[in-house]
Amino acid sequence: MRKIAAFCLAASALVLASCSSMTPEDFKGKTPELRLDEYFQGKSKAYGIFEDRFGNLRREFVVDVVGTVEGDTLTLDESFRYKDGETDHRVWTIRKIDEHHYNGTSPDIIGTAKGSGYGNGFTWTYDIDLKVGEHKTWRVNFTDWFYLSEDGVLLNRASVTRFGVEIGTLTITFIKQP
Repeated sequence: MRKIAAFCLAASALVLASCSSMTPEDFKGKTPELRLDEYFQGKSKAYGIFEDRFGNLRREFVVDVVGTVEGDTLTLDESFRYKDGETDHRVWTIRKIDEHHYNGTSPDIIGTAKGSGYGNGFTWTYDIDLKVGEHKTWRVNFTDWFYLSEDGVLLNRASVTRFGVEIGTLTITFIKQP
């Protein structure tokens, strides 16, 4: 019995070691090409949901986004409206470091967000103190993946983790506005 358990453990470790995670470079050459400063300049609208780790829908929201570009800096002004009536506001200052890398800050973000993109894909990671209930906050990590589709539709899926354990998933669709 011990041999079987040891074999299963070794096989599991081998399978996990052979798994690779997606990288921004995996999107090289894919179109349409996502350029943050071009996509977010002007107005866009986003529709999103947050599901807990069990797949239960916890929140629905709409976001009005206004983006302005000055030099190598993109400013995103986001106004959130949640289905339960709550509202929120965030302003991102995103600086282009080079052709593929970005840094970003916002007053409610801990430290600096880091981003990298190639082709039609872009990833963005940051920590934030997320309000939980009336009087609590949790420090969580967001790992966002953005994918630009045809007709200017931008899809965003984010994994939300706490202490390395996924607590939920955020799904957002961005649509450019005239």
